[in-house]
Amino acid sequence: MPIDDKVAAAKKVSELLNTVIREGNLHLKYRITVDPPQPHKEFTAPEILVELSGPDSSLLLERNAELLRSLEFVCIEMLRLAPDEHDQLQFDSMGYRATRLDELKMAAQHAAAKVRDSGMPYSFAPMSSRERRIVHIALRSETDLRTESAGEAAGRHVVLYPKDYKGAAPVERRPSFGRRGRR
Repeated sequence: MPIDDKVAAAKKVSELLNTVIREGNLHLKYRITVDPPQPHKEFTAPEILVELSGPDSSLLLERNAELLRSLEFVCIEMLRLAPDEHDQLQFDSMGYRATRLDELKMAAQHAAAKVRDSGMPYSFAPMSSRERRIVHIALRSETDLRTESAGEAAGRHVVLYPKDYKGAAPVERRPSFGRRGRR
């Protein structure tokens, strides 16, 4: 479902960003584009694109773009977009999204080669719904393979299988933190 009034939504995003930038004493500028051009035809284009730039841009991209994604999430919640509408608003800085798209497509092709060589499924690391969708799309033309999403909440990830694989799904990888402080 498209955003009903894109211009009004863009104004709300602008108001929030003005407050965050001012109160956070951030040195950032932004440009909001309604119905931006779609450089990658096979992937969904946002209806509203917010591009941030300036001396503090690197702060947005630290820790896997955590701050950039958080600002985007707050705006998605403010606009009350349903989960299937989250792709309609996208934040970017310093070409992060295009770089991440290329990384995901390369990772998908590497995983495809690995699955073909081993005959065993491959589990990607947990990722956002937008990134999972990119992996599914990047692999959809691989007729000898199939993809599925698995896991829950922040642990949701893509599993790549040989097309006719009948075995058990791979065990989800979880980081091990040890037993610090316990004896």
